[in-house]
Amino acid sequence: MKILVLNGPNLNLLGEREPEIYGLLTLEQINAELAKRAERTASAVQPTDHAGVAIQLDFFQSNHEGMLVDKLHEVRGSHDAVIFNPAAYTHYSYALRDAITAIAIPVIEVHLSNPDQREDFRKVNVVRDVCAAHFQGRGLQSYIEAFDYVIRLRDA
Repeated sequence: MKILVLNGPNLNLLGEREPEIYGLLTLEQINAELAKRAERTASAVQPTDHAGVAIQLDFFQSNHEGMLVDKLHEVRGSHDAVIFNPAAYTHYSYALRDAITAIAIPVIEVHLSNPDQREDFRKVNVVRDVCAAHFQGRGLQSYIEAFDYVIRLRDA
């Protein structure tokens, strides 16, 4: 199983950018925690359940909308799911919305904070209804819940 963990603009500054909103973990620490979760999940699978199951996480972050679109296009056909924090692009990127729709694999939306409880402009979400699920407002736990959701999709 291959999963892309895709992160949008300014998430490279996690740990120093508005820690009262986004927490103290860096993006590298979040990725490391997800990698540990994937390793534990893969080792917990019984060989008779999914012979030879491995979980590969690929990580990508960009501050550039076009690079995020390109990455979504790149993984169609090669990955089983995308865990995606579009960050500020959540609120206005129809290009990302269209890319999510075009790739025909599950994309799970993630946010560290809860945009629905923040400034009015953050309450607009143009990607939510084209994503398979969304998890928000729980920091690292939002990413963990998204990962667990992908595993449940695989096992369904």
